[in-house]
Amino acid sequence: MATKLPKSLPFQPIEPVESDGTVVLERRTQRTKPPQMYQVVMLNDDYTPMEFVVMVLQEFFSKDLETSTRIMLKIHLEGKAVCGVYSRDVAATKVDRVLDAANKAGHPLKCFCEPAAS
Repeated sequence: MATKLPKSLPFQPIEPVESDGTVVLERRTQRTKPPQMYQVVMLNDDYTPMEFVVMVLQEFFSKDLETSTRIMLKIHLEGKAVCGVYSRDVAATKVDRVLDAANKAGHPLKCFCEPAAS
């Protein structure tokens, strides 16, 4: 029988139950944090047509026409806008799909993901 408890286990020793010195371990429930969220940001450029940006927002971000137009205008007027907030893998996939579609269409549209503010 070990005399010391390992430090890496999520158990907490409590008072000995029997007179022979055995220790009962109590399991603590571990709480996991929700995953870090990432926002997909699209940047303005002078060459990509506004209609293409609206189409990308509708196709890859499931936005309706009104919301897509509003986001597109924000990108155009402010230089960038958040298209959506997702988990890291989903955000990276959306960025890749947008950049691939822009490249195939011959547009220099830029898009990236960054950690969302909590």
